[in-house]
Amino acid sequence: MKNMMRMPLAALIWAFGATATAGDFDGSRPLICAPVEAMDCVSGEGCEKGIPDDVGAPAFMRIDFAKRVIVGPKRSSPINAMEKDAQQILLQGTELGLAWSMALNIENGKMVATFSSRDGAYVLFGSCTPL
Repeated sequence: MKNMMRMPLAALIWAFGATATAGDFDGSRPLICAPVEAMDCVSGEGCEKGIPDDVGAPAFMRIDFAKRVIVGPKRSSPINAMEKDAQQILLQGTELGLAWSMALNIENGKMVATFSSRDGAYVLFGSCTPL
């Protein structure tokens, strides 16, 4: 009988916990993101897997949704476009002659960022957490 009472209580606690963390990635709070995997892709040559440092990516970057900017240790990049749906937030901008885009999973904070030019692209995979 005691175990039967614990299951609804556990489900209720989990539901409230999930609701609180789901809001962490909905664009209402600043985030800090850490890329952990990188790909360097060139048309006709495929992609080479590496770490973010191999492609010049910062170890951490901050997303300030209110100010519409992504801030790294060396420079800031304005967010020129932002779109949100039930699963993700899409961000876009330009920096150093590259077009960049970022897709942020609003359920778990995972992110994918791309930086592209006419010659190729860099792809970063990582995770974000609220500040």
